[in-house]
Amino acid sequence: MAKEKLVKYIYESNLVSQATAQLIAERFTALTIPKNAYLLKTGQISDAYFFMEEGYLRAFAEDINSNEVTTNFCGPGQMAFEVASFFNRTRSKESIQALADCRGWFITYAQLNGLFHEMPEFREFGRFTLVKGFSTLKNRMLATITEPAEERYRHLLVEQPELFHYASLKHIASYLGITDTSLSRIRAGFSKK
Repeated sequence: MAKEKLVKYIYESNLVSQATAQLIAERFTALTIPKNAYLLKTGQISDAYFFMEEGYLRAFAEDINSNEVTTNFCGPGQMAFEVASFFNRTRSKESIQALADCRGWFITYAQLNGLFHEMPEFREFGRFTLVKGFSTLKNRMLATITEPAEERYRHLLVEQPELFHYASLKHIASYLGITDTSLSRIRAGFSKK
């Protein structure tokens, strides 16, 4: 399995040279996650910084009533890991499960730290990735507060249309912070437009 997509992802940050992107990618190892298998389970310490080439993952946590609440989806061209557990070396409060067969590349926490110390360019790439992730999370949180559910659904349709082939409506409703019934009503409204 070639690493061209991983090299491209690293290089397109505009923070590393093509040669450095290639050196970084060489440290990553192939990983396949079958549908319904887990990249991470609640209570484990996240140790895989995983670049997705194919498939879809769903991150979720259980609320106080033991209901699963979808916290994120990760598809091709994205990094998947539980940031708090990974960097703080603490037990995860989330699980990350494959919605389809997934294929990509991963690096461990120890390997990632080694790269941070060896390559200053990689530190900048890591900072860029974390800031981008934080910004996405903050925008999603603000959208939950400031936008109606219909608008959040529309954003998801535009930004991740392929997600609807992998995730159940129950998982999508949970991610949007609405009930299954509300999602059905919103979808019906969109189909009439």
